[in-house]
Amino acid sequence: MHNILFLPFLQIPSGHHHVADSIKNQLEQMADHFHCEKIDILSYGYGNIESFISSIYLQWIHKLPKVYSTIYRLAAVERPTLNKRFRIYEVLFIKAVKNVLQEKNPDLVICTHALPSYMIARLKKLQLWTGIAINVYTDYFINNLWGIDEIDYHFVPSKKIKDQLVEQGVNAKRIFITGIPVHPIFNMKNHMVKKERIFTALISGGNMGAGSIFQLLNRLKPGGQILYKVLCGKNDKLLHHIRSLNHPLIQPIPYISSKEKMNRLYDETDMIITKPGGVTISESLTKKLPIFVYDVLPGQEEQNLNFLKDKGLVHHLDEWTNQENFEEDILNVLHHKRQETINSIHQYLMEVELEDPISFIIDIFGR
Repeated sequence: MHNILFLPFLQIPSGHHHVADSIKNQLEQMADHFHCEKIDILSYGYGNIESFISSIYLQWIHKLPKVYSTIYRLAAVERPTLNKRFRIYEVLFIKAVKNVLQEKNPDLVICTHALPSYMIARLKKLQLWTGIAINVYTDYFINNLWGIDEIDYHFVPSKKIKDQLVEQGVNAKRIFITGIPVHPIFNMKNHMVKKERIFTALISGGNMGAGSIFQLLNRLKPGGQILYKVLCGKNDKLLHHIRSLNHPLIQPIPYISSKEKMNRLYDETDMIITKPGGVTISESLTKKLPIFVYDVLPGQEEQNLNFLKDKGLVHHLDEWTNQENFEEDILNVLHHKRQETINSIHQYLMEVELEDPISFIIDIFGR
């Protein structure tokens, strides 16, 4: 039996958890000789304080976005350095990480967040743990906090990130372009006859309660050419709000737990309107859907958007708050720029070197 430990960070339902869950579930389905466990090191080390810190984090992002953005850029993006040390994190977390490694005794650790990755790399450097470690990057850039040199394998989202790691001295044979991993079911195409004779847009991004989606819906003036389906997740307030609008062209979609159902929904969709979170974007790219970005959280999403716009993979609806009818911008892209967008998506997907990360992980134990 091989023990595999997944290390995201915080309990917020972010891309770190979605990617970890996807890989974990696939490993458990494909091989019965794996014991997989996912642990948030903050909850493990500090218990209930995690929910308090998560709440403060979300309030900081939403109430002081410019301050968060500036601090994040200075601390996590600019001036990457070799042999970096983040001593405050070591003081806070290295004991907890050591304890969880001793308790769980994993053969392999998969990090989907930068902070656990840094701790694992630090312990390996000090020769306090000698197992195998993989970084699975869940954004389209590398936060400076990620552990690099001591990590055995890197699953990166793009050639740009692979080149960056090679410049930092990582052996190219240890780096694999995977994109941001999504469940393989999203590679399947449902051959169905589209029910609606008009365009269908899938709106995402309201699960964490961000207020901008309410503003977007209140300014939305459907002209009859687009049916808008809104993914509400577990946001009951959003679900009830859309129902109260009672608009035939704005439909709420309650929480979907089934990946098969989500895949069918993608296949019935002509475009997605979302925020630049890594996993949602990656699923949309896999489905080759035109992507419209209507809102950007400070920090990670800002960096993601910079990459996505540079590659021509998304269209930024950056003026919708000042427009009477931003639907015209969407229709203009669909009528005149759709093929250009699809070509950019195809070009990005051609970069992928490792289409089956799960088989690679399984093969590690046979080497």
